[in-house]
Order: sequence, then C-alpha cells, then structure tokens
Amino acid sequence: MNDDNVYLNGEFLPLQEARISVMDRGFLFGDSIYEVIPAYTGRLFRLPHHLERLNNSLHGIRMQNPMSDGEWSSMLERLVAQNPQQDQSVYLQVTRGAAGRRDHAIPDALDATVFAMAAPLYDPDPALARDGTSAITLDDIRWRLCNIKSTALLANVLLKQQAKDSGAIESILIRDGNAMEGAASNLFIVSAGELITPPKSNFLLPGITRDLILELAVKHGLTHSERNITEAELRSADEIWLTSSTKEIMPVTTLDHTQVGSGTPGPVYQQMSQLYADYKERIKQGLEQ
Repeated sequence: MNDDNVYLNGEFLPLQEARISVMDRGFLFGDSIYEVIPAYTGRLFRLPHHLERLNNSLHGIRMQNPMSDGEWSSMLERLVAQNPQQDQSVYLQVTRGAAGRRDHAIPDALDATVFAMAAPLYDPDPALARDGTSAITLDDIRWRLCNIKSTALLANVLLKQQAKDSGAIESILIRDGNAMEGAASNLFIVSAGELITPPKSNFLLPGITRDLILELAVKHGLTHSERNITEAELRSADEIWLTSSTKEIMPVTTLDHTQVGSGTPGPVYQQMSQLYADYKERIKQGLEQ
C-alpha cells in the first residue's frame, strides 16, 4: 500500500491516520461484508455488477446500504483517480459499526463503518498461461451462506494455507461429492469440449469474473453449461480453471499432484484468455464497463 489517501466514513485521509473503534462489530464479530474491484487505468471493472453483489451481501446480513450506487461510484472513482495510469485493486468494506458493548444480538440504529483503499494491480505472470498452476482438493468446511461476501474468512484462510503448505496455489472445495469453488476463486472445467461451472447457490460466491466468462462464452458460441461438477468429473476433466476479478483466469495443470489433461493450459483456456484480454482492453479504452 502506498501513501495515497484511503476513504473512511466520509473522509479521504492517509492510511496511517485511518482509525476505527475496537468496539466495531467488524473487528469483534466479522459482522461486515467486502468487495474487491479491479480498476484498469482509472476505470472500474464491472462496477454495477460489484455494487449489485454488495447490495445482495448487505441484504443477506440484514444491513441497509449506507450509500447509494451514485455515492459509491463517485467515491471509488475519486479513490482510483489518485493513480489513474496504474491498474489498481480496490478493496471496500462495510461493517455494522460500533456499539457501546459487546453483544451478539444486532443493536438498533448503528452507524455503519465504510472503508475503501486502492493498491497496485499487476498483470498475471506470463508463466501461468504457459505452464498453468497446481491445486489440491479439500473438504468444504465453510458455513452455508457462501454467497454472502463476508469478511468472516477464517475457514477460507485455513483452506488456502493448506494449499500453500502442499505447494499448491489454491484449494478446490468438495461438498457432498460435488466440486464447488476454490477457497478464493470460482471453478470451471472443460470436459469433451464443454465449459462447465457449478450453478449459483448459497454454497458458492456469485463471481463477477465467473459471470463475465459465461457472457463471453454465449457471445462467442462456446458450448457451456451451469451444473453440478462431481468430484469424479473434476478429476477426469480435460481442463480446470480458477477465476477471480484480480487473478483473472488461472489454468490448473496439476490437481492433487496428478496431471490435468495434457498437463498444459488447454485450447479452450487459450481462447477464453484472449477473449478476456480483449474485454480488458476495451475497458481501458472506455468501451466497456
């Protein structure tokens, strides 16, 4: 993080001066939600979609949105305008606020805490497109409301660390015999030429990049479906991808130390990667949101 200003409760101020109460429910209970939004040369990536997910997450934890979409847009655009020529990752967090005492029950009439900051965002390592990466499978130990983008991420942290400990980049989570998503990513497979991703449910995050990939598949005539992926289908897939707004599309070429498909990023990945890069370039030119 650089020395540029962050946003906190209506003010832009240096990061070192940003303070919240130790009684804030986001700190005490993880009673808060968040979003991460790429910005390419000052242009926020699919902002309306991120704000819609923000609203849905707030509704899911019984909170009113403290700002209108217009207010969010103005604030976030001012934040990224500090470094308009640099690609950035924007983090925003909304907590329920600070109460006078610690109590699990939701207090009435709290003022929400709203925080946002931007950090440099770098293009994926070219070696990823050439060689792919590795993942492991683990039991999905998370709660049952994974569609809410909550900051209560301890289970995800532990699952991600298990992947790191094994030399992998991500854990693909298995629940009731089906592959759901990664600890911090959505999941796609390619099987017999068909692009497949699990359907939206309360067991996975409705990813913004996930939805864009499906849009691009429709637009360019790629065979695709949204349906359950069994663990057996995952292990026999020709291609496996993990996706997120900041990591984009990551081809998995090793799963649980076993080669996936040909052992190199596959042809459907190569096609989608180019379509995604073209979309990003249109954002930079102001031709897409």
